[in-house]
Amino acid sequence: MDVRQKLAENMKRLRKERGWSQEALADESGLDRTYISGIERKIKNPTITVVRRVADALGCDMGALLD
Repeated sequence: MDVRQKLAENMKRLRKERGWSQEALADESGLDRTYISGIERKIKNPTITVVRRVADALGCDMGALLD
């Protein structure tokens, strides 16, 4: 499994565990909802800075998103 697929699956799982929509995660992370959607659909290739912002918003470390 490539890293974008792992990120997409983990991000979506953690977001849903919190009961958040993509819009809620976008608001918490300061990103656009369409960008969150693009990451989850493996269309976008986010920078490490974006991964950090998502991890911070979800209250986890970056490893939880990438492992």
